[in-house]
Amino acid sequence: MDTHTTSAKVLLNHATTLNLHTGNLVNRSRLKKKCPSSPSEEIQDCVRATLSEWFATIPPPTSPKDLPDTIDCSIPQATEAITPEEREELKVSVKLFICEADLSSIKDAVDKACQALAVSQLDSVIIAPPALPEEVSQTLDNLQPAWSELEGLVQSHKIATIGTSDLDKELLEQLYNWAQVKPSSNQVNLASCCVMPPDLTAFAKKFDIQLLTHNDPKELITAASFQEAVQESTQDLKVADWRLEWVLRYSIIVKSRGIIKAKGYLVHAKRSSL
Repeated sequence: MDTHTTSAKVLLNHATTLNLHTGNLVNRSRLKKKCPSSPSEEIQDCVRATLSEWFATIPPPTSPKDLPDTIDCSIPQATEAITPEEREELKVSVKLFICEADLSSIKDAVDKACQALAVSQLDSVIIAPPALPEEVSQTLDNLQPAWSELEGLVQSHKIATIGTSDLDKELLEQLYNWAQVKPSSNQVNLASCCVMPPDLTAFAKKFDIQLLTHNDPKELITAASFQEAVQESTQDLKVADWRLEWVLRYSIIVKSRGIIKAKGYLVHAKRSSL
């Protein structure tokens, strides 16, 4: 086992928090070589590759006192901050996957995205709440706490518009009627319906809600897949268990040309064996 692998394991077994930023995947050719077959495969590949690359660049800790409680893992040369001059030309869109029920993670994720991309506001945030058990249906009661958090971030100008994911017409209408800040968009999974439901289309048109499509699974990355990616990055199966709190996927689009300038992931995890 080489020095980098050993120090990676020591760091991961000591720290309690992991923040990871993949950097701009548009420019990272080593990830393009293997075309991911799904969003889940892409994020797993990104976590493994980013951790491996980062561990290869850090010096080994010289004493236990040097071990951080929080690992901030990012590849500076792969990260492109947005300059003030180009900000007006760009749209920063985010989808936030909440893996645990702690709602403070919503503000934390938005703050970290703004910091990583050097912007004061995200143009749009779509929220994907924690996956529910198969037999449990989504309800307005479930959605309200997270939506209230998002509304607070709109009111503090951290986010311009907010959207939902996988709501049918009935639930979208309930949310719309209850919410102070109305949803500007609703993502529909094309795997669950090849054609947009007519009642949903009519409601969205009436209230100016944009209907978008996506192909994300209910759970973007499973706990087992995330742990596997961490293990592969250290080449050690005995590394501590880590659990995901949230995953944020961003894309930066040049408005006038409609092309993606940058896309990437931010990941926040806690060590399970605490």
